[in-house]
Amino acid sequence: MSSSQTISNSANTIKWLVSKTKEAWLEQALANPLELLIDHAHCERKAAGAALQLMFRYLCEPGLAEALSPLVREELQHFERVLALIKSRKRYLEPLPAPPYGAVLAKKIRKIEPHRMLDSFLVAGLIEARSHERMTLLALNSPDKELRDLYGDLLASEARHFCLYWKLSNQRFNSELVRSRLKELAHEEAQILVKLHPQPRMHS
Repeated sequence: MSSSQTISNSANTIKWLVSKTKEAWLEQALANPLELLIDHAHCERKAAGAALQLMFRYLCEPGLAEALSPLVREELQHFERVLALIKSRKRYLEPLPAPPYGAVLAKKIRKIEPHRMLDSFLVAGLIEARSHERMTLLALNSPDKELRDLYGDLLASEARHFCLYWKLSNQRFNSELVRSRLKELAHEEAQILVKLHPQPRMHS
């Protein structure tokens, strides 16, 4: 099996998302590879921070720190790899106006426990699932071999991450409740992406 077939098959295993990325996003991303790469570095940094925040918020939750600590380390390793690639292209990490994606999804997290914990896991998992889907598109379509290799290499870990959040949810909540709430949040996630952000972002 070719590497492109392997990547495509990996993308097809994602069941969390209710919408596919539009061709307009891919065109925008491919036309602005360095800006997207800088945004990607920010995404890896934020993913590490979100997992770390969960570890602190639920300090005494059995098994949570053991599950999330390796994820934090891996996200930071990805951040360092992306940052090194940016620097090799004579740029550095710089602030970028954020798309509404993360902030709007965060507002969907309910404030009262234990709903807050469940929603936090599911939102984090949805973000990982969307990242996986879009990195798959970049790994298959980027004309830049170095970028194709980067995104292709990250796919397995992105898949592990959204599976981990799914596992954490099902270990702590009724499976019917998890599926029902995931369906609601997945539709909300898809709605955020209906309108393409004017600037190239991993989650625009």
